Amino acid sequence: MGVQGLTGFVEERGTFFTELRVRDTRLVIDGSSLYHRLCFASAADFRCGGDYGPFAAAVGDFFGSLRACRVAPFVVLDGGRGAEDRKLPTLRGRAAERLRAAHGLSRGEGGCLVPLLTREAFVQALGRLGVPFVQCFAEADREIAGLANRWGCPVLSLDSDFCVFDLAAGYCPLSHFQWRSVCPGEGARGCYVPARCFSVEKFCKHFGHLNKSLLPLFAAMNGNDYIDLAALEVFFSKVRLPRGCAAGKGGKHARLQGLLRWLSQFAEPTEAVDSVLKYLKKHQREEIRELLCASMEDYTPSDVNLEDFFQNGKYECEAARKADLPRWVLDALAQGKLAPFISDALILRSTFLHVQVENMQRPSAHSTALPIRQVIYGLLLKVSQNTEAASPGQQTNELPVVCEFDRFQKTLKKTFVQAASLPTDFCDDHFPLEKLIEVPMSCRQMLLLETLGVKMSFLESIPSHLQLPTAVTCYWICCSEPKVKLHQLKALLLMIVSGELHRITNDPDPTLECAEDDSIAYNEFLKWKEKKLQNKDFDLDAAHSFCQWQCCLQMGLYLNQLLCTPLSEPDLTRLYSGTLVHRLYQELKSTPSVENLFSASPKMTRLYQVLLNSVASTVSPDFFQNVTKTKSESCKKKKASNKRKKTIRCVIPETQHLCNVNRFASLGVDD
Repeated sequence: MGVQGLTGFVEERGTFFTELRVRDTRLVIDGSSLYHRLCFASAADFRCGGDYGPFAAAVGDFFGSLRACRVAPFVVLDGGRGAEDRKLPTLRGRAAERLRAAHGLSRGEGGCLVPLLTREAFVQALGRLGVPFVQCFAEADREIAGLANRWGCPVLSLDSDFCVFDLAAGYCPLSHFQWRSVCPGEGARGCYVPARCFSVEKFCKHFGHLNKSLLPLFAAMNGNDYIDLAALEVFFSKVRLPRGCAAGKGGKHARLQGLLRWLSQFAEPTEAVDSVLKYLKKHQREEIRELLCASMEDYTPSDVNLEDFFQNGKYECEAARKADLPRWVLDALAQGKLAPFISDALILRSTFLHVQVENMQRPSAHSTALPIRQVIYGLLLKVSQNTEAASPGQQTNELPVVCEFDRFQKTLKKTFVQAASLPTDFCDDHFPLEKLIEVPMSCRQMLLLETLGVKMSFLESIPSHLQLPTAVTCYWICCSEPKVKLHQLKALLLMIVSGELHRITNDPDPTLECAEDDSIAYNEFLKWKEKKLQNKDFDLDAAHSFCQWQCCLQMGLYLNQLLCTPLSEPDLTRLYSGTLVHRLYQELKSTPSVENLFSASPKMTRLYQVLLNSVASTVSPDFFQNVTKTKSESCKKKKASNKRKKTIRCVIPETQHLCNVNRFASLGVDD
């Protein structure tokens, strides 16, 4: 949500704030605003697809500052779009904006774009830090306001809608929350975060002692995420706003100010709405009245009791009850164990696939992960291979369809995707969605791995927390178009190894002593990172390939979560660094010895070799060779290929190309 132009106007004036020292209090935090803010502040290069390590470090520093000031944070995240899907036009507009930003970045222009897995990295960071959080069923604003008023504490956000809510302890914009500049304070009260709080009283006084109950009507008329401003253009074209602030004279802020002053003549909203309707044609009036009243309701704090969730783990809301979802799904959504993508697919049969900085001339990077999404849709919408065996009343020849909003070249396109037909026992009445958690773990794991085209025996030599990324990497190698290059694969695996080295040197297992050679290898790696990169060119095709990997990882994570994590969930902060993988790729092309970056550590060298051999064994030995080559090149590469055959142990010699086979032909579920 957001009121058009209000943030800019309030920031320009600067007189509507009071100084605040934040300490010894609860604080209700708008999670979406926070992770966007921290992401933009910590990003080094938006073209490279995300550096989740520095982002997670910023999240840790932020909550560290709150802890130092004895502030108890409670993070509230947006959920899905909700059954009514009222924000669809706004969301389509924002997706188009992201697409324009991504295109600009791909061409070397400036701009910002939230990396694909930022939200997942944020949720993981909250869990590691022990910060209480909840994921609402839909839009979080009303529930944030309700919880803050219940506790009498401030709201921290960067959303101008909170200027409109009637908040008991006020709204602190993140732009004025100086958490990096904690002040020591005087006496026993201790340190505090300097902040500024929006004052509704000062704001309303500025506009002729406007009754604050009229602010929701102002937000609706001025335009927000839920109402189409065009519906009221007739009113604005006819009414005489104070001080000559008509449309077109002085820009948005002029109309905004004029509207507020015009509203100040009314005692309460009903009277003002009646006056607005007089300017409209009679046949429009009731429709516009309903539209305005519904939009004003969006600024009424919710009666959902989030306090009950934070104390007892119970999340109850009317919209969730009406959706009639299985209890375990509702609980998993509230706990952030399932993404809003899942609820949108389940309730609306419609999803948004977020664009990255990719090659706009090629198909969307998300197309690589389509088969994984189809399995997710199949599980959610209960699709069975024996649709012919359904009773006559239920029988259908068509599989359920989900509407996906994704990039097609440089435009946003709506595509209808069929859900996958799954093994019978996963989808018949024996195991409907509500009983999916009762399916034996071994069977859920088998479905996940069949989808990704690998077998568990293939992953046994891989550390458990890297098994899912490894399986995803095998899928990526088999399904990406154009083909993944060997340097891209090696860069990706070296990046994963660097994250593992960071883990064992920075957060070592207390029961094990960190080997000295690991510390030496890590210090050498840090020195290498400090060196200036010779070739700073941005390779868009490589970026596209790494975008495809992130898309596959995202959907692999979602499928793993939906199946109640038959494989361990990887730590994203140590798994992917866009700037690092791009640098490794560039250097491998010119300096192949970079592959020996971790040679000082036998453990990391072994891990890299196991990962490389395992992933490479899923494709034919000549997979990474160029299609066209001279006779001499062919002879050289044949020798190299034979040499590689000896060093790469083929764990699954009969692995088939995933995209051309029935992934579930051999899969069954035992009773």
